[in-house]
Amino acid sequence: MCIRDRHCALYILHYTLKMKKIALVTLLILLIDQISKFYIKTHFQLGESVDVFPGFKLTFVENPGMAYGFHFGGLIGKYFLVIVRIFLIGGMVYIFNKWLKEGRTTNYLIIPMAMIFAGAIGNLIDGMFYGMIFDSGTVYDESIDRWIEYGGVSKVVPFGEGYSSFMKGCVVDMLHFPLVDWTVPENWPLIGGKHIEFFKYIFNVADSAITVGAALLLIFRKKAFPNGLDF
Repeated sequence: MCIRDRHCALYILHYTLKMKKIALVTLLILLIDQISKFYIKTHFQLGESVDVFPGFKLTFVENPGMAYGFHFGGLIGKYFLVIVRIFLIGGMVYIFNKWLKEGRTTNYLIIPMAMIFAGAIGNLIDGMFYGMIFDSGTVYDESIDRWIEYGGVSKVVPFGEGYSSFMKGCVVDMLHFPLVDWTVPENWPLIGGKHIEFFKYIFNVADSAITVGAALLLIFRKKAFPNGLDF
């Protein structure tokens, strides 16, 4: 085997190993994300909350929009977010391939990027397909311009026989960390009787993966992008 052939073989091996690492991180996060969502959706009623330990609850909410409960624009806004996620995932596939071919294979880069990639896919699955595989869920009522919640515990149904149609499902959130959950005594001036909660946002494993991945890229940006950020 000539030197050129050896270099080609090593390049292919290196590329394959890095792609396997990206796939492993992505699939692991997706598996945890989807199992946790299926469990909550099929065992909790909407709004139900269970204390796991002080400062951590499992609280089931459905989110038609972005991470941490933010949404806008009703059904049109939801379609827009699904399309944005699709373009984001497609863009990340392109970037992964480009960087790997260029030899940018440091773990400080590919692992956080794989986490963000997995998180985007995880929430995309909910929005695109959950309305087609569960018998109940939050739906949008155009006549009153708002999302309508439901009662009871959802069940899995044959694909396409769900409560809604393609791209009309809602993201399942359940991770709730009210580190401060306190009602101010009534006799306190000005703020007496008010309820104070921190951190009040409810999210999921996919949201966590995106947030942690982005934080790791920021913290280790010099090691992740030693030659600067170039797409």
